[in-house]
Amino acid sequence: MANLPDETLTTILYLQRRLFQIINQASAAEFNLAEEYGETEATLGELEELKNVIERARTSYTRLYRLVLLVGESQPIADSATINLLEQSIAQAEATADASEASTQEIKRNWNLP
Repeated sequence: MANLPDETLTTILYLQRRLFQIINQASAAEFNLAEEYGETEATLGELEELKNVIERARTSYTRLYRLVLLVGESQPIADSATINLLEQSIAQAEATADASEASTQEIKRNWNLP
């Protein structure tokens, strides 16, 4: 039977929650920056960075979601390539989350955004 250890599932669900929060915070920061300061030469770099943060977080979230479903649907067991890809995706999602949180916080701090 295709299954994942509870620890792996807990990690994935935690990462999906974290990535959702990153998408939400970066979207809010992008909106607030554009509303308060407009799309100017001074803000374009940060607005683009926030769009990139959102896209990277969305990609990681979607990849984890699809791979977990693939493992669950695999019978009688998931192939090792899928499991390896899932493990790599977990590591990549963790790195993406760390970098994305830092980027978003820095932009919010630099522009005094809520």
